[in-house]
Amino acid sequence: MIPLKDENPTERFPVVTVVLITACVLVFLWQNSLVEPAARRALYTLGLVPAVLFDVKQLPPELAIIPPYTTLVTSMFLHGGWMHLIGNMLFLWIFGNNVEDALGRGRFVLFYLVCGVVAALAQALPAPESTIPVIGASGAIAGVLGAYLLLYPHARVVVVIPIFFYLHLTVLPAFLLIGLWFLVQVLNSIAASGQEGGVAWLAHVGGFVAGVLLLPVLRRRGVPLFQDGGR
Repeated sequence: MIPLKDENPTERFPVVTVVLITACVLVFLWQNSLVEPAARRALYTLGLVPAVLFDVKQLPPELAIIPPYTTLVTSMFLHGGWMHLIGNMLFLWIFGNNVEDALGRGRFVLFYLVCGVVAALAQALPAPESTIPVIGASGAIAGVLGAYLLLYPHARVVVVIPIFFYLHLTVLPAFLLIGLWFLVQVLNSIAASGQEGGVAWLAHVGGFVAGVLLLPVLRRRGVPLFQDGGR
C-alpha cells in the first residue's frame, strides 16, 4: 500500500517538514553527483557505522572527519537511491505536517532528531561489530508515524494498492494503514535477525516506539490524543 495523501488539514504551513525534505533532497543530489570511490567514502564518513560508533574499529584518517557520535544525525540525511529517498519523503510530507502542528516547530525538530537517533541505535546495538553504514530518514519518519497514530487514528488516508498490473485506489483509516505498516516492520525485523545489510527494520521499529513515547510528552498544551482528523 502506497499512501498518496491524508484528508487532514493543518493549521499552519509545515515549515520544518519542508526544510527537512529539502535538506534530504539536496544531500541526495550531492551524493548522486559523486562518483566512486568518493560516493562510498561519503557513506562511511557521514553514515552510521556501528563498529566505529562503538569503537570496535576505526575509520582510516582520511574518512574520520567528524566524531562518530555525530553520524547518529548526519546518517538521517543520506539515502541509498531514488526510491529510498522518494518513499521516505512521501511519508514525511503526508504525515509530518500534522505532527508538526501538534508539537510546534521547535519541538518537532527535537522530536524528529531524537526519534532518528533512537532508531539508529536500535539498528546498531544488536550488531555492534557491523561495518555496514546505516543511512536514511526512515527511522525518524517511523517516529512521525507513531505520533500520527496516537493523534489521528481515524484520519482518512488515500492509498494506492498495486494488484498485479492494476492500481486500486482506496481510502483507509490511519490506524489500519500505520498498524499494518508497523506489523510488517516487526515481522521483518524478526525474520532478518542476525543478518546484515538490506532494510534497517529494527530502526523502523525503534523509531516508531520512540515516537509513540515522545508524542504525549512533547505535544502542545491542549492538543488531545486520538482525534478524528479531517477537521
